[in-house]
Amino acid sequence: MKIEVLFFGITSDITGVDVTFVEIESRSCVQDLKKQLIASYPNLKHINEFAIAVNETYAEDELLLTENDVVAVIPPVSGG
Repeated sequence: MKIEVLFFGITSDITGVDVTFVEIESRSCVQDLKKQLIASYPNLKHINEFAIAVNETYAEDELLLTENDVVAVIPPVSGG
């Protein structure tokens, strides 16, 4: 199944893209997608943690993805 993946901040710089479409297996969860993204963009592993939002809602690693989901890859936020 196909999902849209949006990259923000440093994740966009690391991947070299702002948006891409990814084919994933049915019954894939957010954790599976993270692994697939790191395999496709190995430099993402240098970020300690990145958050995932699915359809504009922060998602846990166990959330099952569905066809046509829009996933946002959000880098860690720091500041003071």
